[in-house]
Amino acid sequence: MNVVVIDAQGGGIGKQLIIEIRKKIPDLHITAVGTNASASAAMLKAGADQAACGENAAIVCARRADVIIGPVGIVIADAMLGEITPKIAQAVGASDAKRILIPFRNCDTVIAGVSDLSVSQLIQEAVKELNTMIKAD
Repeated sequence: MNVVVIDAQGGGIGKQLIIEIRKKIPDLHITAVGTNASASAAMLKAGADQAACGENAAIVCARRADVIIGPVGIVIADAMLGEITPKIAQAVGASDAKRILIPFRNCDTVIAGVSDLSVSQLIQEAVKELNTMIKAD
């Protein structure tokens, strides 16, 4: 199973996700995709098996992914201070992969009905969903 973690800016959320995934599911293959080199480097350092950066890498990796995990902004054009291009958002949304999106409010998008959890709690919930998906396959 190929899990793709996508993040932007400094890659902090992606880094936390990868650390938590490695704790719970150590043998999983993780591809990190950052919208920039800093985000990619942070996720690679956190334990991703491979990493790439930029718009084309996000498009190609979304196409090859079984599961895509990241902040909700990865499916919203111009989110994350503009680092999520319309092509990235479209590629993630159109991918055949299952998506686990973390509902952060800092993307200027509010998802009604979602509890206001801490970043740590959101990361743990995302990894729990990933584990459930893996066991279902």
